[in-house]
Amino acid sequence: MNPDPRITVVVITRDRRPELLRTLDLLTRLPERPPVIVVDNASSDGTADAVAEAYPRVRLIRAARNLGAVARNLAVEEVTTPYVAFCDDDTWWEPGAMARAADLLDRYPRLATVTGLILVEPGQEEDPITPELRHSPVPAPSWMPGPALMSILAGASMLRVAAFREAGGFSPRLVLGGEEELLCMDLATRGWWMCWAEDVVVHHAASTARDPRERRRVGIRNTLWTTWLRRPLPSAARRTLTVLRSVPRDRTSLSAVAEAVAGLPWVLRERRPVPGHVERDLRLLEEPQRHSPARRYVG
Repeated sequence: MNPDPRITVVVITRDRRPELLRTLDLLTRLPERPPVIVVDNASSDGTADAVAEAYPRVRLIRAARNLGAVARNLAVEEVTTPYVAFCDDDTWWEPGAMARAADLLDRYPRLATVTGLILVEPGQEEDPITPELRHSPVPAPSWMPGPALMSILAGASMLRVAAFREAGGFSPRLVLGGEEELLCMDLATRGWWMCWAEDVVVHHAASTARDPRERRRVGIRNTLWTTWLRRPLPSAARRTLTVLRSVPRDRTSLSAVAEAVAGLPWVLRERRPVPGHVERDLRLLEEPQRHSPARRYVG
């Protein structure tokens, strides 16, 4: 079977050699046979050398430092296919799922992204964020093949490369952690649509090599920065109060808020509020997000 000429897979990783090698084993056996680009974010555990030895056909980019989500931008610069499927080192696409996502992007030229149904391993339960995606209140145009979204989960989404480049990719300011929200606001501002597709299945075996406090700190900080970068002032103030009221009262939250405040000079310089129709859709999501079990670390 020939490779699907529409798709390239991009995986970013750092210090998760066992998880990455398992993911690559699964990706390289997919029926779509997509080319795979791995960006190693300056791992210290021999990840890059292990990939080079075990998967010589995988395009390996060795970043000199930890670029976070911007490593995806680096990889997309080398992508020549119209679509890119992002993976984390602990996620992988089910056989046939990439082809189904590409079919949707083929069929609907204003669709920028397709996010799949995430099944959590080992039991294959639906990810806790699934109800929020399945029942999205964002009004969708009549042609939309699934619920309309205002943000994606990068490790379980396929993107139209032209739209990704038009929106500027992921912000280097946010590094990693909720970095998708800012990109998606910029896509929506440019008239692109994002959808969820239940028959596009992605598996997630959450790595144990993660620091939940650091993840929460960065998540809170990035939520606040994104809010002030793109939301009109009344909404930014309301969202900020919601976040501050909901986070735990501890050193991690205090550190996140302090860092967010320290970044206000550049945030205000780069601030570009979204147009009214995008803000309307963002406001529709505030209530479900407030009660979402998948967003507890940021409220």
